[in-house]
Amino acid sequence: FVFGLHFDRKRNPIVPVSPCTMAEVTRWKGFANREWQVHKFGGTSVANAECFQQVASIVEDKASATDLHICVVVSAMGGKPKVTDLLLNSVEAASQRDDAGVEEALSFILNKHQACLKELCQSDKLQEQDENELLDIIRSNLNDIRDILKTVSLMKWNASRIKELVSGYGELWSSQILARLLQRRRPPTDGDAGDHTYNYMDARRIITIDEEAIQDGAVVWSTSEDKLATAYKEETEKALASSSPEGSKIHLVCTGYVASNTHGVATTLQRDGSDYSAAIMGRLLHATEINIWTDVSGVLSADPRRVPHAYPVPEVSYNEAMELAYFGAKVIHPKTMQPAISCNPQIPIYIKNTFEAKNPGTRIFTTSTTHTEPEKCVCAFSSIDNMALINVEGSGLIGVHGVAKRLFGTLEHVGVNVVLISQASSEHSITFSTIQDDAEKAKEAIAEEFAKELAQEQINNIDVTSDCSIIAAVGDGMHFVSGVSGRFFGALGDAQINILAISQGCSERNISAVVRQSESTRALRALHAAFRLSHTTVRLAIVGMNDVGQSLLRLLEVQRPVLRKTFQVDLQVCVVAKDATDTDILFLKSDDGKEDGESITMSTVKSLAAPPVESSIQFEGNSSSKTIESSKIKDLKTLMDLLVRGDHAYHMIFDCTNDASASEFHPSWLNAGIHIVTANNTGLSGSFELRDAIAEAEQRFGKRSAQYLREVTVGGGLPIVGTLRQLLNSGDKIRRVDGIFSVAMSYILFRISPPKSSNNEFDQELAKGAFQGDIELPTEKASLCKPCTFSQAVQEATALGLTETNLQHDLSNEYTVRALMVLAKELGLDSKLSLSEIQSKSDVLSTELTEAADARLAKRVEEARQRGCVLRHVGSVDVSRQTIDLKLIEIPENHTFATAPPGCAVVRFFTSRYQPYPLVITGPAAGADCTSSALLAEALGLMNTKIGPKDGKLARTESSAYMV
Repeated sequence: FVFGLHFDRKRNPIVPVSPCTMAEVTRWKGFANREWQVHKFGGTSVANAECFQQVASIVEDKASATDLHICVVVSAMGGKPKVTDLLLNSVEAASQRDDAGVEEALSFILNKHQACLKELCQSDKLQEQDENELLDIIRSNLNDIRDILKTVSLMKWNASRIKELVSGYGELWSSQILARLLQRRRPPTDGDAGDHTYNYMDARRIITIDEEAIQDGAVVWSTSEDKLATAYKEETEKALASSSPEGSKIHLVCTGYVASNTHGVATTLQRDGSDYSAAIMGRLLHATEINIWTDVSGVLSADPRRVPHAYPVPEVSYNEAMELAYFGAKVIHPKTMQPAISCNPQIPIYIKNTFEAKNPGTRIFTTSTTHTEPEKCVCAFSSIDNMALINVEGSGLIGVHGVAKRLFGTLEHVGVNVVLISQASSEHSITFSTIQDDAEKAKEAIAEEFAKELAQEQINNIDVTSDCSIIAAVGDGMHFVSGVSGRFFGALGDAQINILAISQGCSERNISAVVRQSESTRALRALHAAFRLSHTTVRLAIVGMNDVGQSLLRLLEVQRPVLRKTFQVDLQVCVVAKDATDTDILFLKSDDGKEDGESITMSTVKSLAAPPVESSIQFEGNSSSKTIESSKIKDLKTLMDLLVRGDHAYHMIFDCTNDASASEFHPSWLNAGIHIVTANNTGLSGSFELRDAIAEAEQRFGKRSAQYLREVTVGGGLPIVGTLRQLLNSGDKIRRVDGIFSVAMSYILFRISPPKSSNNEFDQELAKGAFQGDIELPTEKASLCKPCTFSQAVQEATALGLTETNLQHDLSNEYTVRALMVLAKELGLDSKLSLSEIQSKSDVLSTELTEAADARLAKRVEEARQRGCVLRHVGSVDVSRQTIDLKLIEIPENHTFATAPPGCAVVRFFTSRYQPYPLVITGPAAGADCTSSALLAEALGLMNTKIGPKDGKLARTESSAYMV
């Protein structure tokens, strides 16, 4: 529980009011026995008149709450250039005696404020009197600055004290403008809410710091509290003496960034000073919350410029925020959190977006959501670029006391900041990281300090690796989840990123790794997806716009949003080739990787079916510069250049052809790290050289090698290769595999030699409507129970889409022989076998559709029927005999091969464990939709092994179940 508190006028100890849980809004009475909130607005929030009005609307909305008092802290006007930068530039110009530069900077400042005030006056938000009074103040202050800068110019003295004094004027002006704007916009008395008075407060009247300890954020709290009480009393009396009605709520509009030292001299709070001002005022007022309004909607899970899927994290803890800030995230400076943490009770800090005021932003408090979601135990990732890694190595470091002290003492002496340290337990080397600009200075200092050890070869070398980045995973929840480090380094390994150094503290709140800067974006994206902070984007290419390719493209378009949600994988079609010989390639011109990033669709392919070279089409409703282009390439090898992006971890090509010219590029694609999902079995059944090249590419990088997924090369949509591998992996011994592998031959032979009866009527009754019945024949008045001629059967199979694009591949047995060779390869029998040799020994029905062929086959069918048999085309791989056969044989009418429905494949596995009957797999293996579904399933299976499975939810309709 957290207790509400109040603070009385005599500064008595804080008194508990009522308990409430963390999930509830925590409120208490603070300074002057009032409830306070602090709202700080940065430079981008007050960049121009429109921004000032937006800020005023936010403040008025917050102040409308009953009994709530607001303290607004304001930065100097932002925009390009920022007012603070202009003021600092004027000091620099004065030190160089550049009078023109001084006047240019100060004139720009005056014009910037004058334009803002003029617009506010024209919009009736300020009166002309307000504009004149505020401009007089600004002009007077600028004249004071000119007088100061004359001294700087005369002495050529760019003193830090002068910078402190001059750079703080911007906050004085912006806070006075906002205070006057709020005062003019204030609504009349509205009952219980009362009237509102907005008083300008110069923070130098309140915040007092010990400058000697400013790096540690040393605020003299007792003095500041006394000054606040005095200043607030004066402002209250001023409000009562003015036109403000009795009982009105007095709100403060304070300057950020500026303060006074213990001697009463104006100074600043230095880096991120306005945020720090807000935190200080929050503690002094005992506010219930501190709001930092900026141009982002909270603490992001990663840099959105590098990880487009980054999103605002709802909650982070103080510790997480400090870790992220240290490693370069745009959060808030760690010193900003110190007053909020040290206050009793601790004050939550909210990071919000001025331009999306309804967005809840991020709460920084004692705990975060990473404790409650094991899958998202990391709240965010951060990175630091332009780092160098220095490694000091040698046997003289082992067991020697004081080496680390000498090393890091030397670095401190020369002013080198160490960001990360890594040392093995052997003490043979010490590795640390520093900013790249300090690397050579550090190396020279170390070499000088350890000159004796280097001469005696006790230290072998001092190596510097430049152009590095530190990637940090931050999350309090990592302490409670096992396997986080494995997931972290596994994700980097899968993304083919080499880790140069690692570091992790015992708090387990941070895991850091040093990688090459050129790989840092890819590393961040891979890690962001691996810890379920976003989905993983896979860049896809589809080769072959035949029926299967078109079906796959349509399937990906429909399933893409479902797969994002169910598997957290985004399959983005980036390249499409019509066929293996087509040199006109469709590709995404650019890729921002965002969740709504475009993907090539079937409608786009049709609209660019015959485009001119270098033509492009803009997506409708998309204002981005992303286009789909058609461009000529030399061959499919250069397709990789269009597909592969260095900042993406996963690339995949679907080969939907059955073209030997396409499979020739498979080895080069694999060597480039591109996963291949293929329905094309010509590679695994091609020449010895091609088969060896594919096998070598599959193993080239060990476990990091690209995968060659071949399930669809045998049996289309049936799990033939997968079943074979599972049997072998489980230790079973396979003696023989046989079956009907060609769905075209399955249909043709069923039509010319049908069994006497079928089980369709029984199946329709048993399945209660799930069984859809026989396929619809394309020939009128034809019946599956009545035999037809060979020529008619071939024509029907072609019309049903059961044959290959080139009919001769089926009729000459080429397709079936290639499928058998794929199985033989899985069983280790393909080393001495060639396609032509097996094909020449196979039984060919006929390669021509003639009356003579029809008569010859009809005669064989009748002879088989008289013996109670039917003709079937059966292929086999016999391990014991080490043979591959494809024969036209007579099958008993009640055999599995005989009764298999037309267009279905049937495969039997004879193994040591499946006894005495074989394991049988049967089903419709062909059809574009069936095959494309199998291709997609293989791709998803691969990604599950890379990023881990994520359970989807099962949905049901009246007739089916499916995943969502």
